[in-house]
Amino acid sequence: QVHIEESGGGLVQPGGSLRLSCVISGISNLHTMTWYRQPPGKEREWVARLRSFGLTYYADSVQGRFTITGANANGTGYLEMNNLRPEDTAVYYCQLYDYSKYYWGQGTQVTVSS
Repeated sequence: QVHIEESGGGLVQPGGSLRLSCVISGISNLHTMTWYRQPPGKEREWVARLRSFGLTYYADSVQGRFTITGANANGTGYLEMNNLRPEDTAVYYCQLYDYSKYYWGQGTQVTVSS
């Protein structure tokens, strides 16, 4: 059974940094890890993607500020977030794809406010 657990969210001031973790277990062959976020009152949007062969992709809104790293199957992936802005406030979700199914974590809240 695949299990995903995100952590690392919290309250941070504008300009601050956070590192989100995505702990993975029960998956045998990881193809892609993607971080999504859902701001209050808005649709869920993708933020960053890491493919198993190392290619990374970023939404324009986070390019140059966020870095996705990790994750091997049954390991831990990360989303390093720097120079955070109030508009980054959202629930952040880790999504995994194992060549056949998509799996979601429960999310972690990030609040950027002074």
